[in-house]
Amino acid sequence: MAQASKLWYLENFNLFENLEMNKMEELGSMTTMKDIPKNQPIYFAHEPSTSIFFLKEGRVKLTRTDASGKEMILTLVKPGEVFGELSILDENERNDYAIAIDKCLICAISKNDFKNFIEKNPGLNLKITRLIGLRLKKYSERIEELVFKDAPQRIISFLLSLCEESGKKIGDEYFVKPFLKHQDIAELTACSRQTVNAILTDLREQNLIDFDRRNLIIRKKFELEKML
Repeated sequence: MAQASKLWYLENFNLFENLEMNKMEELGSMTTMKDIPKNQPIYFAHEPSTSIFFLKEGRVKLTRTDASGKEMILTLVKPGEVFGELSILDENERNDYAIAIDKCLICAISKNDFKNFIEKNPGLNLKITRLIGLRLKKYSERIEELVFKDAPQRIISFLLSLCEESGKKIGDEYFVKPFLKHQDIAELTACSRQTVNAILTDLREQNLIDFDRRNLIIRKKFELEKML
């Protein structure tokens, strides 16, 4: 991919919005753009933690498995977000799996190169530190939800999170696109696919939401919030 195109992609990350052009060019020279097919693993747990990734197109799920092999999705990474950044904390190996949900375009950079780069750019260092803190907080909240909330509450909480992160308000309703497959929601909320289908259908019958394969509409956000 041409260097100009690579820089254009990097410039569209909020993380780098205040970097000068010469700094962007230096960063671009250290990165590699990759196309990742749908459902393709990007990295595995227990492998060396040597790279950091920036997602330009598509969606990536970060997952862990328990001793029985059951998968738990920790978070969904969307375009414009970073993943694999916990390697900066000097972890020697990955603790999670990263898998492309869609066909993805990612930008990869060596952990050591990126650490050296942010050490020379204090403003970026602060942003990365904040990002890591927020990511760890999000993981902690995910685990609390799985422990303390029942299935309907976990699914409603997930829908509200989608609404907050990518919903577009039109009138009193919120539109979220793209929506997820019921199986993906099941993995994210530690429910069965059948449970997800039943709860979503019930919420639609109550006129609280509407949905199809590609779209979610939150009709009564306040009513959903009261159910948590």
